[in-house]
Amino acid sequence: MTSEHVRDELSAYVDGELPPDRAMEIADHLTSCAECASDYAAMLATVRTVRAEITHHRAPDVLRARIRTSLREEAREEPRDTVRRVAVGPRRRWRIPWNAVAAAMLLVVASSGITMVATSRRTSDVPVADAVLTSHIRSLMPEHLTDVRSNDQHNVKPWFNGRLDFSPTVPRLEEQGFPLLGGRLDYVHGRPVAVVVYGRRQHVINVFSWPAADGGSTTKAPQSRNGYHLEHWRQGGVEFWAVSDLNAGELHAFAELLRRADAPSAAPSQYAP
Repeated sequence: MTSEHVRDELSAYVDGELPPDRAMEIADHLTSCAECASDYAAMLATVRTVRAEITHHRAPDVLRARIRTSLREEAREEPRDTVRRVAVGPRRRWRIPWNAVAAAMLLVVASSGITMVATSRRTSDVPVADAVLTSHIRSLMPEHLTDVRSNDQHNVKPWFNGRLDFSPTVPRLEEQGFPLLGGRLDYVHGRPVAVVVYGRRQHVINVFSWPAADGGSTTKAPQSRNGYHLEHWRQGGVEFWAVSDLNAGELHAFAELLRRADAPSAAPSQYAP
């Protein structure tokens, strides 16, 4: 599947309108094409923005009456067989240039007496958190979680050699209740990143990492989005994001373990499964 084919069907993929086999082809393509993955993340961000900023206005009674009258007259004038062909015919699909959205989006729906108006701000600069969360959700599809599947850090860490311009941290934390599951190569904002995968009961934790733009060590405030929790920190010149639907407290404890993994002088954690 080419990038052009994916872009043509990306809006239908986001809306869940594609057959399962076609959706799986696009999902597989997104794991290997940074440009399409960026378009996909931008589209998801646009949808979230529209839903968050949509404002409902009740249509005036006069407008409602005119719409209903117009619909009744149109139904009476249109031949029955024409109506039937329209009802069963293929739905017309529009290709929307999501990655080129730069001005206000106006959506007016006159239905059930409601007019909805939505505006969308520029989405060319998708927040890193959105891109990370999108990659996490995509990884949960069958056969997308790991490129190298192993609970041995000596198998996972060397796998990244030659695939990235840095060596990710791959500590073993099974004694603390977070077994190593493997790793994969992913893309965030158009650049390849390392993802080390851990488990916690039936939950998956994706740890994204890549070289930071500047040095130093900082810890950002945890975030929650759509039922998922995100931990973000910078340490040793590397940017880290940990994402999971695990509860916020356990994910924070996991992030603390990861931050201390390369600090031999730190006291051992008592966090248990």
